[in-house]
Amino acid sequence: MESNENSQPKTDLNGGNEENKIHETTTENSDSEPINQEENTIESFVPESRLKLQHFQSKIEAVKKEVGKLIIGQHQLVDQILLAILSRGHVLLEGVPGIAKTMTSKVISKTLSVDYSRIQFTPDLMPSDVLGTSIFNVKTSEFTYKKGPVFSNIVLIDEINRSPAKTQAALFEVMEERQVTNDGIKYKMDLPFFIMATQNPIEQEGTYRLPEAQLDRFIFRIKLEYPSFQEEVDILKRFKNNIKDVSFGQINSILSAGEIEEFQGLIEEVKIEDQLLEYIARIIAETRNHAKLYLGASPRASLSILKSAKAAAAVRGRDFVTPDDIQYVAEPVLNHRIILTPETEMEGATAEDVIAEIIQKIEVPR
Repeated sequence: MESNENSQPKTDLNGGNEENKIHETTTENSDSEPINQEENTIESFVPESRLKLQHFQSKIEAVKKEVGKLIIGQHQLVDQILLAILSRGHVLLEGVPGIAKTMTSKVISKTLSVDYSRIQFTPDLMPSDVLGTSIFNVKTSEFTYKKGPVFSNIVLIDEINRSPAKTQAALFEVMEERQVTNDGIKYKMDLPFFIMATQNPIEQEGTYRLPEAQLDRFIFRIKLEYPSFQEEVDILKRFKNNIKDVSFGQINSILSAGEIEEFQGLIEEVKIEDQLLEYIARIIAETRNHAKLYLGASPRASLSILKSAKAAAAVRGRDFVTPDDIQYVAEPVLNHRIILTPETEMEGATAEDVIAEIIQKIEVPR
């Protein structure tokens, strides 16, 4: 693909990357305007779109640095949550209790200067507890709509599968259309709007399986594993003198609501070749015809791969998508959208195994 070759950063004789050199120079002088010579260097070697990506990348790296003040490891988790935010999607975090699902969500929300709310899902939670309800005003003799906690920029839904289907279904409209309808009146959400939901594995007692229609509205399902031995040692060292009190005050806000929307618009400008669109379509088509799958992925999955692959390319400093970007996001996009056949489940295979098999089978465009 010619556009890919033309977009690659130049390499100097010392093996350094010209783009990285420029980035380091501008970072050191971030508090003051760069001198004219530096401006000329940037204009000479970096296209205008790359200038935007440099600022974008520096902000994303700053967010990751802030998260790292409290969270040990979980680098891929943080990366994928940021990709989901940039792609205007929602994220479902799945893992056993106690592996920092909720804490990671809270720390990331602290790095964003936007409104934040948390909803603890329980078996007796009603839809009105989430969306809000109409309350009769005695003075005006009219009903007034009192908005629920879902009206926020970032909403953390803790243990989403602790509530029955009735309450879970209340999220369908707000997740897809960014609005809530009450008594025939539509109430738009403030943008950006992003839901991070956590859930325990369905084998845990007292949980309900999320309906497929709701799962499909999450751009990613991210499965969290236990930390490695060294990461667990690092966790103990960090909190050995202060186990109970986790201070979020040390986390600085990096991105404002306006910057998030600006970066979301920037992601849409990332280029993708038609042959890569066909590559995405072939992956999705294979899920619908695979012998080990009872249910394949929907067109919403195709669009989710497209959006998140663009975000992955931008985070990696490119204004064009490569097959690596598509392969990186395919697993978290698809793992909750496909259903294995009973025979496949009995054999011990997982959705991730089948996705890896599909990625291996489909020929990569050149």
